[in-house]
Parts: sequence; structure tokens; C-alpha cells
Amino acid sequence: MKIIRTENYEEMSLKAGLLLTEKIRSNPSITLGMATGSTPKGIYQYLIKDHQDNRTTYKQVKSINLDEYIGIAPSNPNSYHYFMQKNLFEHLDIHEANTYLPNGAASNLEAECERYEKLIEDIGGVDLQILGIGQNGHIGFNEPGTSFDSRTHIINLEEDTRKANSRFFNSIDEVPKQAITMGIATILKSKEIFLLASGEAKADALARLIKDGISEDFPASALKLHQNVTIVADADALKYI
Repeated sequence: MKIIRTENYEEMSLKAGLLLTEKIRSNPSITLGMATGSTPKGIYQYLIKDHQDNRTTYKQVKSINLDEYIGIAPSNPNSYHYFMQKNLFEHLDIHEANTYLPNGAASNLEAECERYEKLIEDIGGVDLQILGIGQNGHIGFNEPGTSFDSRTHIINLEEDTRKANSRFFNSIDEVPKQAITMGIATILKSKEIFLLASGEAKADALARLIKDGISEDFPASALKLHQNVTIVADADALKYI
């Protein structure tokens, strides 16, 4: 693993954004694996500004998201469909037909998982996957104990994960209890991975990832099985390293 240390969240977003736009310019038809939440917001803001200032084009880019809540319509402001539209897609020249997310409102969720996994294969896989890391080590929504062989699947969200995500909702009662997520094996098939981390709340998880061994009890540790992972993190997240 390569580690890029930055002073703060703003510099983390800048460094990761610069790396990402370099990849897009060198491969205009790149397939990007996208993440949601607070951590990647700064990078998406960088991509938007770069597109506006430098006219970096996304007309050939494909994006495929890690996960989506179950039981929330795509139009719901708390859905990841909505998040991606408002925080990135509607500000770029990316074609809507090239933006993919799981459908958490599908009538047959098992079939939706199979469809999404096949979709990833059919478009040639992910060239560059953006990841965050949960305080319990989850990547995507793969909670501790998830098999490293897992493909796109339904996951029951742990209480700690729901509490962490409740800041986006009116209350924890509104946070869904399940999600569809790319599996760990799906993530590891990506050609390259950027793991982003910011703040002291992620320091324990990042230290465990970097210093400890590989275990399904800590999903992020599976990244040690990948040959091309770059961690971009700020000083607070790397305080124990």
C-alpha cells in the first residue's frame, strides 16, 4: 500500500482530486467506482471545479457506485442516487446512461444483486475504485464478518454503522437497516483502489488496517490482498501511524 499523508481534509481532497483527474485525462473512457458520504464530497467538489475551469470531459466516463440503501426510492434525498446527482453528476457532462447504482427499491432484491454484479462484469470491471473506511473497518457496506469471497449482496447494517450515518437523517429510526453493496471480492477485482480517510474518528481503523493482519473480522484488511492500493489520508486519520 502507498500512503499519501496530508495536513487536513482540504489537502486530502485536493491531492486525491488531482490524482483522479490525471487518471481521467489519461484514460477518457475510464470506469470509476464511486463512494458516498462526507469523505468523498471534497473530491467531487474538486472534480466539478476542474470540469468548469479546465473543461475536463466525462462524456466517455462510466461510474458505478458501491452501494445503496434498501427501501429508499432513488428520488429520496437520503438515497445514494440523489447524493450522486446533487453532489457530482448534474454538474458534469457525464451521460446519465453511464452512471450506475444498485436499485434498493427493486421488487426482487436478490435478482437486483445478480443484475448489478453482472453489469460490473459486462462493462469491463472498475478501473479505479474510490473507498472510504468505516470505524469498524467496513468498506462499501461490507460489515465485519463478511466473506472475502462475497459478490454484490444484501447486508444487514450494524447499529454502529446506522448511528454513524444517522447524521444524514432526522433520526436513527429513519436509517435503513439493510443495503445492497458490492462484495469484497467485487471490490478487489478493481484494477486500482484509492482509500480516503479524514479525521480522528478514522484513526483507530486506519491504524488497524496498516499495522494488523488480514481478517474477515476487519473487512478493510482485505485490501492487503490487492496489488494497487493508495491511501490518501490527513494527519488526524494517520495520528497512530
